[in-house]
Amino acid sequence: MSFSFDTKNELCRLPVQRRCCAQAEAYGVLLYCHTFNASEVRVITENPNLAARLPRLFQRAFDLRFDRQPDLAAEPAGKLVFQINRQEKLDRIINQLGYAPRQSLALHVNFAMVEEECCRAAFFRGCFFAGGSVTDPAKRYHLELTSSHLQASRELEVLLRESGYPPKSVTRNGSSVTYFKQSDQIEDFLTLIGAPVAAMRIMSAKLEKDLRNSVNRRLNCDSANLDKAVEAAQSQGEAIRKLEAAGRLKKLPDKLQETAALRLRYPELSLSELAEEFDPPVTKSCLNHRLRKLVELAEGL
Repeated sequence: MSFSFDTKNELCRLPVQRRCCAQAEAYGVLLYCHTFNASEVRVITENPNLAARLPRLFQRAFDLRFDRQPDLAAEPAGKLVFQINRQEKLDRIINQLGYAPRQSLALHVNFAMVEEECCRAAFFRGCFFAGGSVTDPAKRYHLELTSSHLQASRELEVLLRESGYPPKSVTRNGSSVTYFKQSDQIEDFLTLIGAPVAAMRIMSAKLEKDLRNSVNRRLNCDSANLDKAVEAAQSQGEAIRKLEAAGRLKKLPDKLQETAALRLRYPELSLSELAEEFDPPVTKSCLNHRLRKLVELAEGL
């Protein structure tokens, strides 16, 4: 199952209780479903849990039943279609949502329906049920709500901004798409509409990505440092052999001769490790100074 499917399943477990919230949620479903006009309501879903929720939701919201709905026992998979086309039912829905029964439905959001915070969250949930999707956070962060009702989509953006979730928008194939790409915004939105488990999964995926990136940066840094240390040890060894070939090494002070001998004996050791091989041990700074001196002498030949 997809992450979006799992998220909607989590939302479907929420009870349908208060009538005002049921109306707000059904309102969101209608604005973002396949068809909502003065002659037909058509809701299409492939999620059997949402299909089980829709009849309860519309019964609670508008006290009516769908004229056509699937038999979930007979057709548990595939596209599940819910339809209302009896005029008296359509008039009741349109009336309760604050539209004129015979008007041409260039749909907009009736803000009076979503004044309360609980109703607004239910409205967003309905929009997500019918027109929403969220990408698996292991791949990328993206949540979108798609509607063919452009004015309603613009007004949804206003509601989201007022609620503290500023979205972005784009027109795609004649539909208006409202979307989020910031993980924290998606987490907050999912928590608001009643999917805290999905929000936590996004948070966990983000932490896992951050940890993986941190480890990779550390490994890359360590690898770069190791490469530098190897290059430095090679150049130091070449300088010492050059001094030795020129007969200059035996004329140097004992401390430099000792440093040269240990560097040739232990070419793989870091400065800290090589400093411990002296008797008595020297500091890393002291050793670095001696090796620089040997390289400078070799360059001066």
